[in-house]
Amino acid sequence: MATMYRYQLPVEQTQWTLQGETQTSFTWEYEDEREKLLALYDKGKKQQWDAAERIDWSIDLDPENPQELDDRAIPIFGSALWDRMTKQERVKLRHHQQAQSLSQFMHGEQGALMAAARIVQTVPDLDAKFYAATQVMDEARHVEAYARLLHDKLGLAYPITPGLKALLEVVLTDRRWDMTYLGMQVLIEGLALAAFQRIRDQAKNRLAASVNAYVMQDEARHVAFGRLALRDYYPQLTDAERDEREEFVVEACYQMRDRFNQKELWENLGLPVKEAIEAAMSSQQMAMFRKRLFSRIVPTVKDIGLWGPRVRKAFDDMGAIEFATVDAQALLENDQRVAEEFDATRFVRQQSSL
Repeated sequence: MATMYRYQLPVEQTQWTLQGETQTSFTWEYEDEREKLLALYDKGKKQQWDAAERIDWSIDLDPENPQELDDRAIPIFGSALWDRMTKQERVKLRHHQQAQSLSQFMHGEQGALMAAARIVQTVPDLDAKFYAATQVMDEARHVEAYARLLHDKLGLAYPITPGLKALLEVVLTDRRWDMTYLGMQVLIEGLALAAFQRIRDQAKNRLAASVNAYVMQDEARHVAFGRLALRDYYPQLTDAERDEREEFVVEACYQMRDRFNQKELWENLGLPVKEAIEAAMSSQQMAMFRKRLFSRIVPTVKDIGLWGPRVRKAFDDMGAIEFATVDAQALLENDQRVAEEFDATRFVRQQSSL
């Protein structure tokens, strides 16, 4: 069945074609340039994988809790609204809430696919073009994996949320190559890593956990790519140019934080929308989740030099300033290690079944 028939809301309201100017930048310098970027490109080539083969698609999902997540991951858990729900209503909520979140992963990965292709076209340096070319394939594979998870296992999908749509539109229409990097590689990918990590580390269903573990292995390289490129470029900016990018970071982070109210989900399930949003926004568990969403973004933003008073104030307001001391490289190396552990465990399981 086509995806269009699986959407729980009319997709036409969010389907759109972007209009904008794109600057194509050729380079005639073919000698090796930045050693670290070229090393990342080499790693990207070697770590290509096949979503149809590496992931064990024979594993089924639990119809009552597809990814086998703790109910505390549900935004309205513990509220009066949750307490009033019947067992079957909670089963339906788990199914739809997880499908809605995974749908945003899928749509975001398509946005990343477009952004990576755009970076190939617009970035001036050949080493960056090389790496971005490997990322195009990575993102296509991620869209494939999440689409298959939604189609074959959950059986339903949700359209892109207005907040994610608006952010992608900004990232994909700005003519400046570094804004594509900043919006996608640092902010959207950084946020995604934190969201993927929650499922990778907490889902008891091995299929759901492994999809996110393998995607994270790639995304960790992508964030490292953006960090390396922008760390070299941003010291060259004027104060006015840096201020403009810091303002974008602040606005985008608030927008990403606030888009997690899942208004469309509550409407589709016929739940009282205002009460559901208030319950989600007042939940201590969700407050911690929204805070941790910036655990990957904060140290990277600091590392690339966008660390003026406005940015620090915003992260302090979000309760995320503590992540400024996090070792971003250590997190990315751990993402690589965890993915390899999933591979090793699957190999052991296959050998024991022979």
